[in-house]
Amino acid sequence: MTVEAVSAGAILFRDTRGRREYLLLKSRPGDWEFPKGGVEGDEELQQTAIREVKEEAGIGDFRLLDGFREDYDYVFEANGNTIHKTVHLFIAKSFEASAELSKEHRDLQWRDYEQAINTITQDGPRDILEQAHEFLNEMEAERTETESEAQ
Repeated sequence: MTVEAVSAGAILFRDTRGRREYLLLKSRPGDWEFPKGGVEGDEELQQTAIREVKEEAGIGDFRLLDGFREDYDYVFEANGNTIHKTVHLFIAKSFEASAELSKEHRDLQWRDYEQAINTITQDGPRDILEQAHEFLNEMEAERTETESEAQ
């Protein structure tokens, strides 16, 4: 029997001295991932992502950015069932510099894009990080254009 499961989370980034860094969490099995978790009750995907960032990264001061949502899926076995999990990822900007490790993870690190891409073990999240990075670069380019036009 295949059970459908839905998770949501966020690619969390911060700007440190003009450098963009992404938060990666190391799961108990040892994969590096983004804060994410199962949708509870009738939560919207965004609400789940916000709750999971607070629970898994200990960060309260952040904002989900509009216009980005990507998903990936994978299949695994648990308790004799086949689980088909779909994970929806948003982008969130952290206004806090430090994150706090929850009991669910073994380690956390802020990494720049190159490091993050090389650290993430699964194709799904890695592909979405590439898309998120592009999205943020385009947003920054547009903001820079607008600012130079305004002068």
